[in-house]
Amino acid sequence: MKTLSYTEIREKYLDFFKLKKHEEIQNESLVPENDPSVLFVNAGMFPLVPYLKGEIHPKGNRLVNVQRCLRTGDIDMVGDKEHCTTFEMLGNWSLNDYFKKEAINFTVEFFIKELGMDINRIYATVFEGDEEIPQDEESIQIWKEIFAKYGIDAKVGKGERISTLGKEDNWWGLAAGGPCGPDSEIFYKTNDNRLVEIGNNVFMEYLLEEGRYKPLGRHNVDFGGGLDRLTMLSQETDSIFETDIYKPIFEKVKSLNNVHDIRSERIITDHIKAATWIIMDNIEPGRNEQGYILRRLIRRSVRHARSLGINNLFTREIGQVAIDQFFSIYPKLKSDEERILNTLEEEEIKFNKTIEEGLKRLTKIVNKEEEITGKTAFTIYETYGFPIEMTIEELENQNFKFDKVKLQEDFQKAFDEHKELSRTASKGMFKGGLADTSEMSTKYHTATHLLLEALRQVLGDQVMQKGANINPERLRFDYNSDQKLTPEQVKQVEDIVNKQIEQNLPVTFKILPKEEALKIVKGAAFTEKYGNDVKVYYIGEEDAPFSVEICGGPHVENTKDLGNFKITKQENVGAGIKRIKGVLE
Repeated sequence: MKTLSYTEIREKYLDFFKLKKHEEIQNESLVPENDPSVLFVNAGMFPLVPYLKGEIHPKGNRLVNVQRCLRTGDIDMVGDKEHCTTFEMLGNWSLNDYFKKEAINFTVEFFIKELGMDINRIYATVFEGDEEIPQDEESIQIWKEIFAKYGIDAKVGKGERISTLGKEDNWWGLAAGGPCGPDSEIFYKTNDNRLVEIGNNVFMEYLLEEGRYKPLGRHNVDFGGGLDRLTMLSQETDSIFETDIYKPIFEKVKSLNNVHDIRSERIITDHIKAATWIIMDNIEPGRNEQGYILRRLIRRSVRHARSLGINNLFTREIGQVAIDQFFSIYPKLKSDEERILNTLEEEEIKFNKTIEEGLKRLTKIVNKEEEITGKTAFTIYETYGFPIEMTIEELENQNFKFDKVKLQEDFQKAFDEHKELSRTASKGMFKGGLADTSEMSTKYHTATHLLLEALRQVLGDQVMQKGANINPERLRFDYNSDQKLTPEQVKQVEDIVNKQIEQNLPVTFKILPKEEALKIVKGAAFTEKYGNDVKVYYIGEEDAPFSVEICGGPHVENTKDLGNFKITKQENVGAGIKRIKGVLE
């Protein structure tokens, strides 16, 4: 593979598709217009949605761009080799023009001729078909012909060079309905034999309407490829932070500290870069929506800077490098430079004052000789932004006697219990997609209650909710268990849930004092987040309900509105925690 700078990859991509008669469209703001249901543009195709649905684009039916994106769901995972908050997505589209053959061939030609990829390292996945939609034989045949041209006899099937996968992996569409279709993902085998996804062609040829698939009447192609990931492969770096996208910022962070904790250095690098882009798009730190995300990113950077021993103001310095790194592509970074840097520094100063309040709280604990608990440490973390490492360091500095290992374990337990909550309930729609009050999200909120009670009936009353994530496409539910459900247990759970749906049970709620509600609801989770009065939802008649739960989410009025429930996947999340993904069909 050729060694290219990220700007060279960017330019080669745009130039290649312009030669294929695509018109370049502008890079949209991270903050979408006319859609209050999503906080940030989280995929390159997002600005194109109206045109994918049939509106005429003023620049024609072949389009290309490189779009800035931000995914808030990845914030807590930043610090490893590949996760980042902001990134650029390569995208090209056919709006009822060319289709599968041209799309796949264009993509492979770009990867091989322009980026110098080895065809022997390229692998593909295609939709295997199900009871509603046939297998994507056309894409399979196209891939076989491409590989054959290079002398590769590509096998088809699970784990083969052309791998066939189901809807969860090779289908794009919203459960709420609309244009949808199979997709074909492309992977590249690295020197250490990892398969890294490098792009995905989505073929929109169906329409999901009233629960049934029918021909869309037009065909669209939506290709997306991550510029950050392609750059990492091209430059053969160990992480995205060693690429020339991030390296100048990363090196500046490293120069400001002597501790050199790589995770904290990566977090600061990512978060300050993301903050400059968000501020460029006229967002200010605040308590709600986009402002909350911006504030969280800056304050998280400050916390990690403290852990690195950076005690002086630093965000302006890092922000300056981030601006210098990208202003040639995004000139507004330079024209708004002073406003961006001032915003960073003002928020840093505000948070430093909050940190001092946290230190006072810890000093009081030391002076009173209390034994600090993991829950207290987590409260300090939530209130003052202290990571557990900062709390431990301060306690040790004051020669306070405590069980360090137990404090860390108890803190982690409290943190894990609130992690999913902070992503869903606290920030609502921050993860992107449609609003959490959409029809399908409302249905999934209700289905989650049925699922929890069904799990208790199958596994026992010890089952408790450990996390949940709901969007219009599916529900995701975490619970305590040492073992995944057996196939027989999966069927039992599905049958219990679907029986309640078929019985047309009413869904009602009461507003009760929290103390009274906790006497009614068994094993209530995340009770700390609720105020004095809570909503208690009953599924079934109130005197003999199937489910009773404390919940602030939206719900349907009757289970008959849900459709059929199906468990689609099980996963291990951590020690003693299992995850279920389910859909309503």
